[in-house]
Amino acid sequence: MDMKFKTKKNQDMTSLDPTNVPKHVAIIMDGNGRWAKKRGLPRFAGHKEGMKTIKKVVERAVELELEAITLYAFSTENWKRPPKEVEFIMKLPSQFLDTYLPELIENNVKVTTIGHYEGLPEFTKKAVQYSVDQTKNNTGLVLNFALNYGSRSEIVDAVKNVCQDVNSDKININDIDEELISKYLYTNQLPDPDLVIRTSGEQRLSNYLLWQVAYAEFYFTEKLWPEFNHEAFDEAILEFQNRKRRFGGL
Repeated sequence: MDMKFKTKKNQDMTSLDPTNVPKHVAIIMDGNGRWAKKRGLPRFAGHKEGMKTIKKVVERAVELELEAITLYAFSTENWKRPPKEVEFIMKLPSQFLDTYLPELIENNVKVTTIGHYEGLPEFTKKAVQYSVDQTKNNTGLVLNFALNYGSRSEIVDAVKNVCQDVNSDKININDIDEELISKYLYTNQLPDPDLVIRTSGEQRLSNYLLWQVAYAEFYFTEKLWPEFNHEAFDEAILEFQNRKRRFGGL
């Protein structure tokens, strides 16, 4: 199977408006375990298949010239899973990046991460940091992995840092507004997500980008993450384009 990234500008995009694609798509990748269970396979197989789906979605995002995708790869709550499963999941970033980093570089993709980086295993940090370093000068799609991430923890960290800067007179308390707080979040280099996609039929945010998705459009699909492909991604984008975004107005 050809697993290389290929940007095919001549692909059929007639149903999508290329002038109205979301700048930033946030995805909750859910359903790997259920996909495996349906096939009588171990959960590990679902996680491995889900890694291939990441490749497909990133490939399509490059074709559509999105600015960023943030993938909920591992939450702060996921540590509650069985230790062997956690260990396997922690090896997936290195497997994905070892396999696809050349194609990511070729397609001008920039790899970034958000979350409590220091809490990750050393082999995970090493693989991720290498990819971040190798792609730091790329100017295309930002592929942002949320690893050991929790939104409430992120907001707590932001509040602490704001307080420290007020106490050290770097900022005045009267300067604190929504724009300033956004600058203290992990995602300060990215636009807020325009679209949130969650697979597997679940309809909740699960402590994901709570501040940033205040005005995002939500798209929930029954498809399990390993079943999500180019066509499914296009369906989500098309649904986004059919929404009326009023931002509180008429």
